[in-house]
Amino acid sequence: MLIRVGILTAPEIEWEQRDKTFVIKNVRIGIGFHWDRHEDQEFAGSLEILTNKDGTKTAVNTIDLEEYLCSVISSEMSAESPMELLKAHAVISRSWAMRAIANPSHEGYHVCADDHCQRYEGLRRMNDRAIEAVRTTKGLVLTYEQMANGQTVNEICDCRYHKCCGGKTEVWKTCWEDIEVPYIRPVECPYCGRVSGRTLRLALNDYDRETRDFHTWQVTYTANELSEVIRSKTGMDFGEIQDLVPLKRGASGRIYELRIVGSKHTGIISKELNIRYALSRKCLYSSWFEVEKRPSSFVLKGHGWGHGAGLCQIGAAQMAEEGKNYEEILQFYYADTRLSIATR
Repeated sequence: MLIRVGILTAPEIEWEQRDKTFVIKNVRIGIGFHWDRHEDQEFAGSLEILTNKDGTKTAVNTIDLEEYLCSVISSEMSAESPMELLKAHAVISRSWAMRAIANPSHEGYHVCADDHCQRYEGLRRMNDRAIEAVRTTKGLVLTYEQMANGQTVNEICDCRYHKCCGGKTEVWKTCWEDIEVPYIRPVECPYCGRVSGRTLRLALNDYDRETRDFHTWQVTYTANELSEVIRSKTGMDFGEIQDLVPLKRGASGRIYELRIVGSKHTGIISKELNIRYALSRKCLYSSWFEVEKRPSSFVLKGHGWGHGAGLCQIGAAQMAEEGKNYEEILQFYYADTRLSIATR
């Protein structure tokens, strides 16, 4: 099975052909998040340059799904991660990718190469351990039994995951559509809170190790700073921010509806990622936070890194370090699912 991956969209694509690979220059990664940066990346497979309706161009890499997964699991987490985490990640990344191939969300390709879909950063971070994890789990996906047209069917799971839950995972509707996804349920996760420094050094890629205090964190703004951040990120002039009022929280405590009260305007922001973008010059670690109002400032005291739904990558790394195998890790975060051999 082949997958088409959009690597980079830009006015022009600068790339270099090598013997059996190609290098794309100045690829942007972590788009819109706090680790946003550019780097050159090398890829296997074939390259196609698409011309878009607006005149920009997109570099599209077509590659075998299993080869793609070797890069994904060593881009999302380090290829030096505990082997059982790499195996678990191969299964959930394969499951998610197969759903995306069947129902692509991008025009001209199945998935993008950044955190909007799955990190896919080419060959640089791969090693034999990542290849072994994908080979060992070849064809395995997570499935969930449900009724369709009066019959019981096994559907491939939409396996979402994030960096660190902060102690409890989240439900689907906090982040995306207002629906119930039975296997994306709240899970009390003690593992990411007791992760060792050694495990983090092994499990996180270089730029992820720059992020510190992600399990429990704090951000402080003066009232003027917060007003400017919200104005620049939302395009709305609320005036001087007077209050931030959480209206709805998910199962973990992540806010998915927030009222912003300003001297000129009051408005509501919905969904956790929109809230994270609105309240930071880049992006808050998560929307699980409490608001502490002080005379001339606001303090956001938060937990976790990412949307919180599905597998907690750092928690799963610690589970593997403590001797749990990849099947136990998957059942912990996606209850009532089963491992199946993909049939499409």
